[in-house]
Amino acid sequence: MAFTLRHVATLSPVPSSLTSRLLRSVSTSRATAGRHFSGPVMASASRKVLVPIANGTEPLEAVITIDVLRRAGADVTVASVEKQLRVDACHGMKIVADALISDCADAVFDLISLPGGMPGAATLRDCKILETVVNKQAADGRSYAAICASPAVALGSWGLLKGKKATCYPSFMGQLSSAATAVESRVQPDGKVVTSRGPGTAMEYSVALVEHLYGKDKANEVSGPLVMRPNHGDKYTVHELNPVEWKFDDSCPKILVPVADGTEEMEATIIIDVLRRAKADVVVASVGDKLEIVASRRVKLVADMLLEEAVKVSYDLIVLPGGVGGAQAFAKSEKLVNLLQKQKEANRPYGAICASPALVLEPHGLLKGKKATAFPAMCDKLSDKSAVENRVVIDGNLITSRGPGTSMEFALAIVEKLFGQNNALELAKMLLFVGP
Repeated sequence: MAFTLRHVATLSPVPSSLTSRLLRSVSTSRATAGRHFSGPVMASASRKVLVPIANGTEPLEAVITIDVLRRAGADVTVASVEKQLRVDACHGMKIVADALISDCADAVFDLISLPGGMPGAATLRDCKILETVVNKQAADGRSYAAICASPAVALGSWGLLKGKKATCYPSFMGQLSSAATAVESRVQPDGKVVTSRGPGTAMEYSVALVEHLYGKDKANEVSGPLVMRPNHGDKYTVHELNPVEWKFDDSCPKILVPVADGTEEMEATIIIDVLRRAKADVVVASVGDKLEIVASRRVKLVADMLLEEAVKVSYDLIVLPGGVGGAQAFAKSEKLVNLLQKQKEANRPYGAICASPALVLEPHGLLKGKKATAFPAMCDKLSDKSAVENRVVIDGNLITSRGPGTSMEFALAIVEKLFGQNNALELAKMLLFVGP
């Protein structure tokens, strides 16, 4: 069994700023273009990273890479290979890039990392500007990386994996084997190249990129607050008390995921991505006055609608991502707090992760009589701390979790409650979050 719900005995109840930054990147990088590093560079150095995205990019892979590298201090440029900055990623996610790929053609980067997803990986492959940029990256002895379909579809097609050990999503391994020495590692570094398998390995991959650029100490510094699993790919457990059936009326559950400026983009994206893969009807609602939000690590996401429109209907589940700024915005939103209180009163499920249990649910009485967890540094704000060490806690109709590194478990626990254990297990395997 790849994961289990552990049941516990029932308890009582292009702007000018971007242009300037790219020009600085070109100038700085050209000044150091002749210096090639054989190993990780010093953590004090600011590193330039390019993450290209396209329509059909796997959003989870893109956003996790951007977020984790920015946490390490890298200067990450998100570049659209489409004609416009906004891309329609997989699973209905909309991401706004920092630049067009044409803006980056003359810039020099310490690392270029390609997310996967189809047809996104094929679009990256077919982008001639990107192909030229990545080929020059390789020729100049600088680092490049890819995950999921992109090692085979893009890097392999460009001939950039010859003589290298590489990995990719299982269904593309046949294609990869003709372009590289194909291996089944979750993350495979080989010299200046790093490859990985899929959505469930994206966080490990991103931390490996931090280590590649900055060294192991920096990678450990970044990975600690993510609350990652110690043994990637292994089974995991969910702490459940007072188990009740989560019911929904229609053919699929309707789920509200609010977002705001300062929302933790990894948590939001993982929750939305996984629940939509499970065929839930997920509504992403901005609590601000614009559909576009700037998340905690400056990833720009576009909501489906404003909260004032979203609150006109009821939901089978409401799930709050974390991020301090986003959680503070949620707590100040009278419309959202009222909706959550009605959800609780109607005995319908609701949940939160990271900062949101402590900053939203606790002060508004939405954890009263419930066991919960939160981001480790926020757990002192919870009235009942008896369950805080668990990565995911379900208490009746309430579900809470700890941080970015527990988001996948959190989302899969929701899938199990709504769709059953078999469906959750199959999804976990497809994502490569757990082994076969």
